[in-house]
Amino acid sequence: MTNLKLGKYQHYKGNFYEVVGVARHSETLEEMVVYRALYESKDFGKNALWVRPKTMFMENVVIDGKEMPRFKFIS
Repeated sequence: MTNLKLGKYQHYKGNFYEVVGVARHSETLEEMVVYRALYESKDFGKNALWVRPKTMFMENVVIDGKEMPRFKFIS
């Protein structure tokens, strides 16, 4: 299982997030990344919390023919 560093990440679209931990889904036991938006959204407010499957958080995406991480560790 791949370790995930806590800290600041940048989404491929540009926004910054802080990973606060890894949790498990109560029914499937799938690992889920818990992360906080480091910006204010008109729809979700300031510093909204999000959760995403760890496998999806750590995967690469292809944008304009270029492969890159969905979230890139910053610090």
